[in-house]
Amino acid sequence: MKKVPNRNQFSKILGLSLIAFLLFLSPLTAQDEPVADDATTELAAGAGDAKNGKALFNQNCAACHALNRKMTGPALENVESRLSEDEGLGKEWLYAWIKNSPGVIKSGDAYANKLYAEYNQAAMTAFPTLSDSDIDDILAYTAAAPAAAPAPAAGDAQAAAATTGSAGVSNEIILGALVLVFGLLVVMLLLVNKTLQRIAQANGIVLEKDSASKRTPIWKAFAQNQFLVLVTAIVLLLGSAYFAYGWMMQVGVDQGYAPIQPIHYSHKIHAGDNKIECKYCHSSARVSKHSGIPSLNVCMNCHKSVYEYTGNPEGPSQEDLENGYTNEFYTGEIKKLYKAVGWDEETQNYTGDSQPVEWVRIHNLPDFAYFNHSQHVSVAGVECQTCHGPVEEMEIMYQYSPLTMGWCIDCHRETNVKVEGNEYYEKIHAELSKKYGVENLTAAQLGGLECGKCHY
Repeated sequence: MKKVPNRNQFSKILGLSLIAFLLFLSPLTAQDEPVADDATTELAAGAGDAKNGKALFNQNCAACHALNRKMTGPALENVESRLSEDEGLGKEWLYAWIKNSPGVIKSGDAYANKLYAEYNQAAMTAFPTLSDSDIDDILAYTAAAPAAAPAPAAGDAQAAAATTGSAGVSNEIILGALVLVFGLLVVMLLLVNKTLQRIAQANGIVLEKDSASKRTPIWKAFAQNQFLVLVTAIVLLLGSAYFAYGWMMQVGVDQGYAPIQPIHYSHKIHAGDNKIECKYCHSSARVSKHSGIPSLNVCMNCHKSVYEYTGNPEGPSQEDLENGYTNEFYTGEIKKLYKAVGWDEETQNYTGDSQPVEWVRIHNLPDFAYFNHSQHVSVAGVECQTCHGPVEEMEIMYQYSPLTMGWCIDCHRETNVKVEGNEYYEKIHAELSKKYGVENLTAAQLGGLECGKCHY
């Protein structure tokens, strides 16, 4: 029998490929040793409890003060030592100032009046309920050295991967390894096919291809059958009409519309993480036809003090990092707000140089359709999420409901009218309930399907 060259080539390549793959994968799956993170704040020598002081600082001081920057009041990092070195004031002065700052000012204290004049005569809130030990704890927190954030080794992407990549190999590396293995398998199959052909030739085996018998082409046979042509034409016409009708019924329906706004506003952070009530920002929804776009001074009620985003304690999720939603990104959006309202962070004053923010409207009803927010929110007690969806989970706000006429009518047919504490509806509810023979009236039974209710 004729010798076939390279007949063991398949097994050799398979073994070498497996060894190469294992060598390629082994360094990738190795994980760094976990670094111990000591989150406990140390006590300052001879001072109070810095950990308790942090809680007291956030509760009483953080609205007007920061550690390392001026806000409504001065920066408080190492305030005790700075006052002692620069002004010769001891802890007793701080006790008196924190517990009763107006009294210290009225006493004629030089430094107290200097502070009062420097910060536009903004009176500091007195905290008579804080004990000396509480103030010691706060001072210990202001004197404690802040934990230094580890600098990223090479680029933001690698830093993000180092922060969240403790689980092991990234998806890109695994995908690359799989592509490599797939390529090796294709090469192996080609080599096996070639080897089998050589074996067949060496044994005198002749491979014959089946010659296809001559037959009528399918398209020609179909064209000659008039019944099939007619049925196919009818099916195509009906299918086209169905899809054309479905397309036309979606004209003007913007469900899922999520435009990019000039300033990124995360409902997930504000309404979700921070539990801010919807009607705090959209206050006119209680008393007006429109819910209203909050003015920027509503944003500044909080962001005058919240000048940077520090994120959740557990850190950003992998999804947030993939979308670029880092702490630096959100802090940059706060800076856009400052620029729009003309807020100077250094002087903590408005410059008067403001710029309008051109928000992009998301929910938009036709001009001939009437909808009153106050009637639904205040009178009917409808929750915002009923129409707008889980807003507290939305990073980018989008239109959750179709807002079509059929969608509104279905809601009116299914929703019972809320009459508790509403004397206006009591008599009407009693008469119509008797007429329809029901205990609870729906909005449709109360006239919610009449054309004039929603159309001018």
